[in-house]
Amino acid sequence: MKKKIILFSVFTAMVLTGALGLRAAVSQAAKPSPLQVRGTRIVNASGKAVTLKGVSTHGIAWYPQYVNKSCFQSFKKMGANTVRLAFYSDDAAGYSKSLYKKVEEGIQAATDLGMYVVIDWHILSDGNPKTNQKKAKEFFTHFSKKYAGQSNILYEICNEPNGNVTWEKDIKPYASKMISLIRKYDKKAIIIVGTPTWSQDVDIVAQNPIKNQKNIMYALHFYAATHKDWIRDKLKKANQSGLPILVTEFSICDASGNGALDTKEAGKWMKLLKKYKIGRIAWNISNKNETSALIKSSCQKTGNIKKGDLSKSGKWIMKNW
Repeated sequence: MKKKIILFSVFTAMVLTGALGLRAAVSQAAKPSPLQVRGTRIVNASGKAVTLKGVSTHGIAWYPQYVNKSCFQSFKKMGANTVRLAFYSDDAAGYSKSLYKKVEEGIQAATDLGMYVVIDWHILSDGNPKTNQKKAKEFFTHFSKKYAGQSNILYEICNEPNGNVTWEKDIKPYASKMISLIRKYDKKAIIIVGTPTWSQDVDIVAQNPIKNQKNIMYALHFYAATHKDWIRDKLKKANQSGLPILVTEFSICDASGNGALDTKEAGKWMKLLKKYKIGRIAWNISNKNETSALIKSSCQKTGNIKKGDLSKSGKWIMKNW
């Protein structure tokens, strides 16, 4: 009997050890590889090219209910490997330090799923990134200290500079300060810099990009029904100049985030992005009654979202991106 007990104990230990080893292997496999910029591309730690395909939240002050693991997992099953957390920078657009916790919840949910996370300082109505620069410093100090070295984090430091704002006078000086601040804590994460005219003028930036910094990319945004060949030409020119670009926001409607869908122009965009192997993040995870919302306005689910719950734009994007 004693011999049987010993044998059973050894067998049990072997099973448990194997199970724990398997669990550790699964956990390790799910952990996203650190990313770096090489030329115009993103590569992983092994030097293999990585294309980010993702979904962006709407402003988390307005649609916090979609910042959860089940929601993100739903889009992961449909092909997303990235979540962008849109934190509006202006008081009138929902800014509140109390929402830092919601960003952290989103980071944890995406991290648990093995997804990349873009922490987005969502400049829009404030136009000039210098307007709320003090708050931006607080924001990026908090998050770069907290998540320094975490392999799945990217920082988008100014969503859509717009209005009477130039690259040389406003955006580039702001970006240089934010990059230096983030690099005090997080030495390697990719930092994404917005470009003039609602992140469209990548061709202008390509003439004088930020120097002496690694892992820097530049944002380009498009809405297919409005932004056509003239914006694609900007992208082609910047790419050919060697500027690393990430499309951190797009949809297939017009620039208002609403209006009719233009799948013909959207198809041209997808073809170009695939040709240049440029990552893209779709706007937006919500059921808002507008055509850029990825979820039907009639759908009240905030998790376990299926393809049948998607809006027309959501279905097209998940099929064609």
